Amino acid sequence: MAEIIRMPKMSDTMLEGVIANWLKKEGDVIKSGDIIAEVETDKATMELENYEDGTLLYIGVKVGEAVPVDGIIAIVGTPGEDYSALLAAPAAASAPAPVVAAETPAAAPVAETAAPTPTIDLSGVKAVAVRMPKMSDTMVEGVIAKWLKAVGDVIKNGDIIAEVETDKATMELENYEDGTLLYIGAKEGQGVIVDGIIAIVGEPGANYQLILDAEAAPKSAAPAPVATTPAPAPVASAPAPVITKAPIAEEKIASKPGAELKASPLARALAKEKGYNLNWITGTGEGGRITKADVEEYNPNSGGANANFTGGVESFEDIPNSQMRKTIARRLSESKFSAPEFYLTMEINMDKAMEARVSMNEVLPVKISFNDMVIKATALSLAKHPKVNSYWMEDRIRVNKHVHIGMAVAVEDGLLVPVIRFASEKSIAQISAEAKDLGGKAKNKLLQPKDWEGNTFTVSNLGMFGIDQFTSIINSPESCILAVGGIKETVGVKNGQFYATNIMKLTLTCDHRVVDGATGAAFLLTLKQYLEDPIKMFL
Repeated sequence: MAEIIRMPKMSDTMLEGVIANWLKKEGDVIKSGDIIAEVETDKATMELENYEDGTLLYIGVKVGEAVPVDGIIAIVGTPGEDYSALLAAPAAASAPAPVVAAETPAAAPVAETAAPTPTIDLSGVKAVAVRMPKMSDTMVEGVIAKWLKAVGDVIKNGDIIAEVETDKATMELENYEDGTLLYIGAKEGQGVIVDGIIAIVGEPGANYQLILDAEAAPKSAAPAPVATTPAPAPVASAPAPVITKAPIAEEKIASKPGAELKASPLARALAKEKGYNLNWITGTGEGGRITKADVEEYNPNSGGANANFTGGVESFEDIPNSQMRKTIARRLSESKFSAPEFYLTMEINMDKAMEARVSMNEVLPVKISFNDMVIKATALSLAKHPKVNSYWMEDRIRVNKHVHIGMAVAVEDGLLVPVIRFASEKSIAQISAEAKDLGGKAKNKLLQPKDWEGNTFTVSNLGMFGIDQFTSIINSPESCILAVGGIKETVGVKNGQFYATNIMKLTLTCDHRVVDGATGAAFLLTLKQYLEDPIKMFL
């Protein structure tokens, strides 16, 4: 008898898994204990073990696709066995039509409403949908940054067909089907939800519209309650939702004027270097695409002051939110409105730290920054005050014995937090080298999941931007975050005498559910001792 293989819950926070690699294929004979696939969870890539003896009859998920916990991944049974009932079982539960029919005089309209879904037979369609894969643990949707293939192109398994902007980085979208690119469902700059259709690949002439109709069919089931109206005529027009699909897509495009801007990668890079806004530049390439030559020839003074100016036209630009910006908004809003925060600020005398940095840079193989010194001192302080290095987990507090410091890095689209692991055990030279490497990867969108996961505490430094003092929002589930201001030369007083000194302000944001005022103050005091007398960090 055929058995379903479902997506197991592989971590305490896992909601879904992404098939990273299939190690078996349909038709293979497998046994209990065999590893049939690799699954990417929110924590790591793990092996999926099979517990049934038989033949792998059906694989329901392609590589790169996400499956919710307990969702169907595959079916194992005997060769030739009919397993269609196992796949149809979940759909049967979503048929409330008979209940609606009980309230209407005639059952016929309900039957007509339900009919379109089963009549969409895709077995003869020689085409396959390419869907948006889940490329990061927090990804909800991806934005098509650039298409590398066009409708009509012949593509193969392994071809890179597009670049997708996620909330973490811009990544390549790999194709897994041989055929012709028949349909592109999202323009450059448009967002597609995870598992949404991006494109369709198949044989030339294949009726791919049926795939799009099948995708829309579950949504068109919503009008069924309309069958309670006296007249059955509206039910007879059930295909109408399919007709309305095109106007909806047009509205989405029209609501994102920024998505229509076309520019080559070289043009974008050059415009950024020169500080030009691409919206100011007229593109001479195909379809109005801005080229490198357009940027080079652009004269920013052409829009300068005009002595004869008599009036102007108000204008604005709507810029679609990037995936990174959406995730920042969602995660920090959750933290801000769920954690009862309080703030502790302390002044640090940086005179000795400035002298120590000069000495260290004379002997160490890498240049040490003040941020490196703050990270090192913070890591050592966290080791002494583990309560500050904790997670709030609703039913418990997890006190982390290891110190993984997240280093907030400003990038063009927002903020990334790469992680320096085991920072309390590393030398300041190791921290400096790693911070520079991770910072470079963040700015170039080259970070991988292992680079941003697992932080137990975060340091955010805006001192290099001339900010004296600020507060940060906690990066949940962490309990605290440290905001670092710039070093400012000021006047101090000692024994009635004025003298020049250098002060830096640190502000600790604390989740009061975990950290009390005295606990946070004790941590800051230890951190102050390390920074005001740096030799203590090396004893």
